[in-house]
Amino acid sequence: MEIEFAELKSVLKKGERLLGLDLGSKTIGLALSDVLLTVATPMETIKRKKFTLDAERLLTIIKEQNVGGLVLGLPMNMDGSEGPRCQSTRQFAKNMMGKTDIPICYWDERMSTMAVTRTLIEADASRKRQGELVDKLAASYILQGALDALGRG
Repeated sequence: MEIEFAELKSVLKKGERLLGLDLGSKTIGLALSDVLLTVATPMETIKRKKFTLDAERLLTIIKEQNVGGLVLGLPMNMDGSEGPRCQSTRQFAKNMMGKTDIPICYWDERMSTMAVTRTLIEADASRKRQGELVDKLAASYILQGALDALGRG
């Protein structure tokens, strides 16, 4: 079920975690919150195949990690409008809603990949290492922003 971000905390049960997703055309970066909903930890990067296979992997993680909600990074344009990538993200969410009733909300992910890439460059990570890390770190950046907002709200 798609919910507004403001409703997220009220639908989670005690001890449930959030799973953050950075949806790319080739990969899905994943990050997992702690049970106190304070810290996002990079988890893994899924190489995208077909939606059914991607969804199966996500559903396994949701079950294994006691995930109570998904936070999808919404790639807004810099002017705040929604373009084709937002439509693709919303379609992914709609498809997931056909497979699970877990709450899904969105978090503005503008600049997340750029911020993570800059950090990796500053850390002198090789291009190969950047490629291995950027998606799950971007998911963590997105989820941490959402967790920080939940903590303030």
